[in-house]
Amino acid sequence: MSRAALPPKDKPPWSIPVAVRDVPETGRRFDLVADQDIRAALAESIGLRALPRLAASFDVARHGREGLRVVGRVSATVGQTCVVTLEPIDNEIEEAVDLTFVPAAAELSEDGGARSRVAAEDAPEPLVGGVVDLGVVATEFVSLGIDPYPRKSGADFTAPAADDVTPHPFAALAALKKGEGGS
Repeated sequence: MSRAALPPKDKPPWSIPVAVRDVPETGRRFDLVADQDIRAALAESIGLRALPRLAASFDVARHGREGLRVVGRVSATVGQTCVVTLEPIDNEIEEAVDLTFVPAAAELSEDGGARSRVAAEDAPEPLVGGVVDLGVVATEFVSLGIDPYPRKSGADFTAPAADDVTPHPFAALAALKKGEGGS
């Protein structure tokens, strides 16, 4: 379930709430750029070394009477640490966004029975209180786009040779098991 439509317990670092009533029938465009303070707070909360750039462009349109559809792109430059060389690197993120938000009550049919559930990946996000937080949507998509194992270009990990003759911590136990030594 997305936090984008849920009221947060603590205010998220980047919050841009948009209410259904504020979106005209023709839709509304949002071009968002996070300032330095927001980027610093997001970098810390996401676990990045730095977040030098974060921008999002969303087209928000009505979906039925009480829902919203958010389509757009989130782009960012994320500062990470190479998992091989431990050097700082910057990676670019470009994520497409296409989400539909409907009120949680919309899952019930007119006769009060539950509608058949759509596959999880196609299910709309719950819209709570008639508000979608575009800052939280952008933050979630940046988080999803981060490479969990960033590598500097050309960095290659080489495993140590298997014929390593240095004593290992459990070498004495291995010798006992083989019956080669010990008293």
